[in-house]
Amino acid sequence: MSVLMTLRIDGDPSRIEQALTGDRDRLREVSERSKAKGAIHHRFYASSDGSGVLVVDEWESAEAFQQFFAESPEIGQMMGEAGVTSQPEASFWRELDTGDAF
Repeated sequence: MSVLMTLRIDGDPSRIEQALTGDRDRLREVSERSKAKGAIHHRFYASSDGSGVLVVDEWESAEAFQQFFAESPEIGQMMGEAGVTSQPEASFWRELDTGDAF
């Protein structure tokens, strides 16, 4: 069963967005590699107070994400370029079968 991964990044969402979209080829390469490693869905969300960004992914497993992240030094480089002000914290979530999903 897949897992949901959330990753909180502290920093200015506009600056983070600009850094990520500034080199579309690099971003596309990272994205394609993540899919090959087990990423199913991927999104960035800005906080309403402008203090950071939340990455929300679905992965085949927590281990697949951890391996991908460990093998992707350019992600740290992009975070540095974006002015990220804290170490990102990944959390993993499994879906509960409550019968009311939509």
